[in-house]
Amino acid sequence: MQRLLIIGCGDIARRALPWLVKHYRVYAAVRSAARAGELRVLGVTPLLADLDRPRSLGRLAGIGNLVLYFAPPPDKGKRDGRTRSLLGALAQAKILPQRVVYISTSGVYGDCGGERVAEERPLRPQTPRARRRADAEARLRRFGSRARIAVAILRAPGIYAADRLPLARLRQGLPLLDPREDIYTNHIHADDLAAIACRALARARPGRVYNASDDSALRMGEYFDLVADRFGLPRAPRLARVELERRLSPAMLSFMGESRRLANRRIKRELGVRLMYPDVAAALAGMHEEIA
Repeated sequence: MQRLLIIGCGDIARRALPWLVKHYRVYAAVRSAARAGELRVLGVTPLLADLDRPRSLGRLAGIGNLVLYFAPPPDKGKRDGRTRSLLGALAQAKILPQRVVYISTSGVYGDCGGERVAEERPLRPQTPRARRRADAEARLRRFGSRARIAVAILRAPGIYAADRLPLARLRQGLPLLDPREDIYTNHIHADDLAAIACRALARARPGRVYNASDDSALRMGEYFDLVADRFGLPRAPRLARVELERRLSPAMLSFMGESRRLANRRIKRELGVRLMYPDVAAALAGMHEEIA
């Protein structure tokens, strides 16, 4: 049985674990003994390691034939030092992983003016977070090329699930862009993203990038309206951008500055993905009882 190392065993990884533990001997990097106990119950062998403490990463070298890399970059800086440290540790082993699957963000494309975006589009990251993700992607692809490791990158958009909906924001009545200025957003259900990652472990092409997105083509306001209507909440008020700039923080405004529509043909044709939730409306229809 192949050995799988998970870096960043958060929500998406946990959704994938029921399938993963049946097909691989699963190890996961954890930062605390408390987390270690939780993972053992799920059939995972925990390894104490912290991406922010490079000296702790040596125990990860040579453990996994395959690596699922879900951990985010640091909160600050222009580069992803966590990825640099991890790759440095993995490179010390006599036996390197055969494949690495990394979950990145569609934010690396930057603002595309609402255009349809395929994986070949040049990167134009505009936010510090997206620049760190682009740096991580570049490091991983160089590592894969040098060491002949099959690196696959999944660019995920807004992740949602029953416990990852903007209900609090709707209850606060925070405004959104006027429909005439609204942006296109992209979405993927957390369960579908977990399934795509599992597919990529077995079927992704070396050096390949995949848009891990559903079939939705919604503007941001349309998404919020769907959620509001499903859970009986008032729809968010709409304001012109100039007015929003006076009322919202720069962090909130940053989510309204990039418009694109992701093409997802590659995950279907190459990975054989069949989405459980092809669009947001279909997913919300089944969430009413769970949330209410």
